[in-house]
Amino acid sequence: MPAWLAAFDIAWLFTPAQLLGYAAFAFGMACFAQTDDRRFKVFMALECGAYVLHFLLLHQPTAAASTAVSLARSLASIQARTPAVGLFFIGLSLAAGVALHSGWVSWLPVAASCIGTTALFFLHGLRMRVLMLAGTGLWLVNNLIVGSVGGSVLEACLMLSNLWTIRRLWRAGPPLGGPAAP
Repeated sequence: MPAWLAAFDIAWLFTPAQLLGYAAFAFGMACFAQTDDRRFKVFMALECGAYVLHFLLLHQPTAAASTAVSLARSLASIQARTPAVGLFFIGLSLAAGVALHSGWVSWLPVAASCIGTTALFFLHGLRMRVLMLAGTGLWLVNNLIVGSVGGSVLEACLMLSNLWTIRRLWRAGPPLGGPAAP
């Protein structure tokens, strides 16, 4: 066995933090495979729930807070898609970032949360998913930096799954999913 592999302790791949990341992975994959906006948001809420615990165990309070805001946002967006509610969640994300940030990396989940809020409250269909793709990219960078195995794999797969769904929606034709319907 190579020396570098012998020094690699795979036990950390099975810590409670990483196991929760794998649960978030499963929910996230189901989320971005949905073409129905309501089911998309329900699976996103489940993903966020697992992610909150995951990031708390990884000692990433800004990521956990951003994910908690995303969880509440996903649930709220099922029933209340008004601009005021969307702006409330953007403000809440920014406030959590100001209170908890510990460097530039901790702003990545905050930006991703604000992008996701904009997508969920102000867009639908194809445009919603394209903006969610941008937020996914920020989460991927964050997860790679903080050592979230399940989160990194999740975001990479979510990018692919979301791109596949975007392709399906694009091929289906209009509507593009402009501003969200009230």
